[in-house]
Amino acid sequence: MVDFKERLKGLTSNRWLVFVSSMWIMGCAGIGYLFGSISPVIKSTMGYNQRQLAILGVAKDLGDSVGFVPGTLSEVLPSWVLLLIGVIQNFVGYGLLWLIVTQRLPAMPLWVLCLCIYVGTNGETFFNTATLTSCVQNFPKSRGPVVGILKGFAGLSGAILTQVYAMFNSPNEASLIFMIAVGPSMVVIALMFIVRPVGGHRQARPSDGSSFLFTYCVCLVLAAYLLGVLILEDVLDLDQTLITVLAGILIVLVLLPIVVPITLVFFLEPKSSAEERLLPEPPIQEEGVPRQESGLFSELEDEKTPEVDTLPASERQKKIAHLQAKLVQAAADGAIRVKSRKGPRRGENFTLTQALIKADFLLIFLSLVLASGSGVTIIDNLGQITESLGYSDSSIFVSMISIWNFLGRVGGGYFSEIIVKDFAYPRLVALSIVQVIMAIGLLYYALGWPGQIYVVTVLIGLGYGAHWAIVPASASELFGLKSFGALYNFLTLASPAGSLIFSEVIASGIYDHYAEQQAAEQQHLLMSVVTKPLRDDDSLSCVGSICYSLTCGILSGLCIIAAGLSFIVVYRTRRVYAQLYGNSRS
Repeated sequence: MVDFKERLKGLTSNRWLVFVSSMWIMGCAGIGYLFGSISPVIKSTMGYNQRQLAILGVAKDLGDSVGFVPGTLSEVLPSWVLLLIGVIQNFVGYGLLWLIVTQRLPAMPLWVLCLCIYVGTNGETFFNTATLTSCVQNFPKSRGPVVGILKGFAGLSGAILTQVYAMFNSPNEASLIFMIAVGPSMVVIALMFIVRPVGGHRQARPSDGSSFLFTYCVCLVLAAYLLGVLILEDVLDLDQTLITVLAGILIVLVLLPIVVPITLVFFLEPKSSAEERLLPEPPIQEEGVPRQESGLFSELEDEKTPEVDTLPASERQKKIAHLQAKLVQAAADGAIRVKSRKGPRRGENFTLTQALIKADFLLIFLSLVLASGSGVTIIDNLGQITESLGYSDSSIFVSMISIWNFLGRVGGGYFSEIIVKDFAYPRLVALSIVQVIMAIGLLYYALGWPGQIYVVTVLIGLGYGAHWAIVPASASELFGLKSFGALYNFLTLASPAGSLIFSEVIASGIYDHYAEQQAAEQQHLLMSVVTKPLRDDDSLSCVGSICYSLTCGILSGLCIIAAGLSFIVVYRTRRVYAQLYGNSRS
């Protein structure tokens, strides 16, 4: 009995329990991805045109990304406080939106709905910050997989919440807004005291690789299951009982990763001191600073010749160690003076202010503005894209893009980890590749080829999702973990910055132009006399792939530019990654 109590106490402070709880929170916290499902009912109920709906989408994107407050508070407040603040914002924002849309409150101007969506979605930034900072600190040597899986569950939350919502068979589409307000809040409240840093780097053990493999398998099964359910719902007319059973199986799959911490704590012996000595010595410190005298870091890089980075791993390690020993001795003898630097070098801990004056950080941000802004533009307009192509139910494609978003994040974290661990090459190589993939998907839609909605859903989902696994991990490696919350939340501003231009100006402007043109042509064909010009507040709909083909063509070009910017950062940081990860290669 005493042993059981000790193990139960160990479970509450196990880093894998923190990780799994964070997965569950993120699995219901990506509420912004449901905007494509709730936007049609908001548009029809409130009588908005596409430009007004796009303004709501921008407010959602801003709320989803403006995280200066949680980023700053994460350095001084415990994680549960951040999660509680997020719960309050989520409940109040979407609760008021539901009351307005269902006309339980009087009709409100557009800015009030924008404020509600902003406040409600901004709660997600607190969820993201609390879970990511806790888990990255608990798994400092597995940042790619951890960030990829967590952000993957955030991307999958749209599909998860849609399937859970289907269990209730609500006749009112606006009730989905009510579930968004209540569901995530209940889950986060139940788990908020578990998610915290627990000194996870001291809990590393050889079985971690198997634990991550099991988690990856669960992720793949979960994505395949959801995709299969969506195909069934699209092909067959399922009754409510079967829909409920399918949603119940989904919940079981989401809960399945709890097997990992339970197995580690209750069925495996605690790590002995002998086993701990067998663990490989990490090549980098927790904060991502190379294992060398930080004051001599710049001198060591200056002394290194380019040929050193091309040597085999063992010879390169010996050469670097020899150079370091010479520099330490020279400094001790007074032969050299350690350079005084105004700020840290890449690979060390940066504050947000210090990072903002670095070209690499700004290039990453601009690349995100172009590529992730393009991705979120498609996501926000997916409801209107599917309607313009003649599909009556947009929720299927919203769920599909959530699934591929999830796979992109999980896959982006996994493959970018291979790039840095096996090849000691910059993680942003993977980002350049996925941005090219996004450009191909957008170009496919712009050309109007067959199955364009399926192609753009898959490739945009994969590419956009991969961004949010690769970029946070890269930022933590290049600019450290000390201010990771602030750095991450600044980078998330890239999405609304891009969508503000791409969605509200480009996509909506082109859509409304063709909608007005089609309306005028229809009136002309019917030989109707136009007694007054079309007003800006007239609710018009555009039909056909022409509504978004030009927009997708423009966004495709922007993604190519983003890939070029990412490759510039790859070129500039290749020696940094060789220093950080070169010694870990076998």
